[in-house]
Amino acid sequence: MGQMVSYASNGGETTGYLALPKAPRAPAVVVIQEWWGLVPHIKELADRFAAEGFVALAPDLYHGASTKSPDEAGKLMMSLRMDEAERDLHGAVRYLLSHDRVQGTHVGTVGFCMGGALSLFAACRDPEVGACVVLYGGHPNVHPDLARLQAPVLGLFAGKDGFVTPAVVHELEAKLNALGKRNTVHIYPDAQHAFFNDTRPEVYDAAAARDAWTRTLAFFRAELQG
Repeated sequence: MGQMVSYASNGGETTGYLALPKAPRAPAVVVIQEWWGLVPHIKELADRFAAEGFVALAPDLYHGASTKSPDEAGKLMMSLRMDEAERDLHGAVRYLLSHDRVQGTHVGTVGFCMGGALSLFAACRDPEVGACVVLYGGHPNVHPDLARLQAPVLGLFAGKDGFVTPAVVHELEAKLNALGKRNTVHIYPDAQHAFFNDTRPEVYDAAAARDAWTRTLAFFRAELQG
């Protein structure tokens, strides 16, 4: 359904996977990768968003690199420069808002694991993000400036997550509430980290993934379509 495209970023160009819906114009979302890179799973998620009526762009934050090895994924994640990632994500937002198939003045962001942290990071840095979804988002080098956040947040987390633990989730929720930021947080008590990734049967939780997908679509439709 989709194709690789180039867009302006970091004073040059970078690439991403763009999926278009059947509708002539539609709201847009930025789909942000896990630590594995822009792998087929993330492209398929962009296609799924397009099938549900969204223009979806998945930026290639590793600029061509990807892996199936957890050790290599960890190295790629830790070597990601936040200043470059920020510009790549802002470039993705600007690309979507200038696209002739996109309606509205804001876009959504959605990310998974590393991408979940970057989804919130982008929403805090870019006022043109109008809705932010975080699925079990975490990255030791990502520190969103929550005071700058303007978009509502939907957070979807796992109760048996040893990385983004329920305690970490509750701390984030408390900070958002203290700052008066609109947010909804849901923890699936029996799910594990990466429960949404159906290419990883050891952690995939079909029921939690279905519910998370339903919540995400409803959230984006309410916030981006009015």
